[in-house]
Amino acid sequence: MSTPARRRLWAWGGPAVVIVIAALTRLVDLANPAYLVFDEDYYVKDAWSLWNLGYSSTWPTGADASVESGDLGGYSDTAEFVVHPPLGKWIIGVGMRFFGPESPASWRITTAVIGILAVILLMVIARLLFRSTLLTTLAGMLFAIDGNAIVMSRVALLDNSVMFFALLGFLFVLLDRGWSETRLERWRASREKLGRPGDWGPALWWRPWLVAAAVAFGLCSAVKWSGLYFLAGFAIYTLVIDALARRRAGVPHWFAGTVIKQAPVSFLLTVPVALAAHLSTWTSWFLGENGYLRQWATQDGHAWTGIFSGVPASVQSWLHYQQITYQFHVTLTKPNDEQANPLGWLLLLNPTSLYSAEMNRGTDGCLADTCGTYISGVPNPLIWWAAVLAIVYLAYRLLRHRDWRAGLILAGFAFGYLPWLLYLDRTVFQFYTIAFEPYLLLALTLTIGRVLGSRNDPRSRRQERLRITLVFLALAVLISVYFYPVWTALPVPIEFVRAHWWLSGWQ
Repeated sequence: MSTPARRRLWAWGGPAVVIVIAALTRLVDLANPAYLVFDEDYYVKDAWSLWNLGYSSTWPTGADASVESGDLGGYSDTAEFVVHPPLGKWIIGVGMRFFGPESPASWRITTAVIGILAVILLMVIARLLFRSTLLTTLAGMLFAIDGNAIVMSRVALLDNSVMFFALLGFLFVLLDRGWSETRLERWRASREKLGRPGDWGPALWWRPWLVAAAVAFGLCSAVKWSGLYFLAGFAIYTLVIDALARRRAGVPHWFAGTVIKQAPVSFLLTVPVALAAHLSTWTSWFLGENGYLRQWATQDGHAWTGIFSGVPASVQSWLHYQQITYQFHVTLTKPNDEQANPLGWLLLLNPTSLYSAEMNRGTDGCLADTCGTYISGVPNPLIWWAAVLAIVYLAYRLLRHRDWRAGLILAGFAFGYLPWLLYLDRTVFQFYTIAFEPYLLLALTLTIGRVLGSRNDPRSRRQERLRITLVFLALAVLISVYFYPVWTALPVPIEFVRAHWWLSGWQ
């Protein structure tokens, strides 16, 4: 890094290499397996009928085989009860619409692209947080090679989109933090110049990044309802940050000013905007006539009466739809062999096996007596467990050093993980963790940054710590290479597959 040219090459070349790795791990052989994997049998069919009818419809018995053979014309005109909002299916449908629905790669291409974009987004956030090309590249690399991130980018499920929009909202919250603090300082300086202290502080209306965050979190909730936790959590987080910023600026009644002046403004800048973003994804349902429960309020005895009788029938029908969807989610306790209690998510006690098949020699490229093709949702264990330990370190760092970066990263992790502890009896899966994995990796990156130290440290000490970091990264890469076949359904000897079952729950 001794010349400006080398520094520029490193600043752009390091992240560029990471993007290439992310693209290769997510796009190569994306059509394998040529079968509907796990809940793809819901989302692929829902996406295609949604694109063609404006709502998701029912399919006949045995439709999975037809879809896998390239025939997607079997959907009916009868609306289907779909338990997730439509945006995730719209996203899956984009690839099917533009690349032809016959290929499994078209089912998965948009999810894969979102996975690549998420790696880029994480590096942008890391750059803003750490101001280091090394840590920026490291954060992206960890995300690019992790198994949970790779698997969830190679299957047409919804959770990768939840992760992406939540991470986009996280970026906007980070940008709003600096934006609002700068304007608060300008307000303070102007007050001092005028000799008017301003006991309560200002109400900041012009916060474009906060509005952008509301849009992102609204779209996140339009993929899955769990996105609402990110919206609610970060809405509270921004108020806490506002209050602390006012106190640092010397506002006498900083707490009252936040609650009475800024909180109502922030509410208007976030909640209605997020609701509008969410509702926009339901446009075809509102404009059409045949969506599920679309005519509910027009049927005898269903329409609201009294002071609410003037609410449009379409809105009444939509709210009823949301009510029964909520009831479905909170009562979903159907046993599943792959379900994983959230208490065990951080320990990787029961990763999800999304696909498995065995074959004999000569079948589908099998070169052994018996081969297995698996898609196991187990993350890279070295990266994952190190990241969990890093979360503990960040909690210490927040309490001991008041590190705002630790607080922000912990907030993202908490809003993605802790709400699931309210539903310990519900049927949930390990791969839901993709929603908060970026914050685990940011925590690990911050921790590695502390290990590396600063440029002012003795050269020998810094080089030694850099070597330790490189050894860690090399081991992580080797483990990812080792697990890659069971993340991507490559045919490998069954003994090799079983060698990946490090814990009993990984089988």
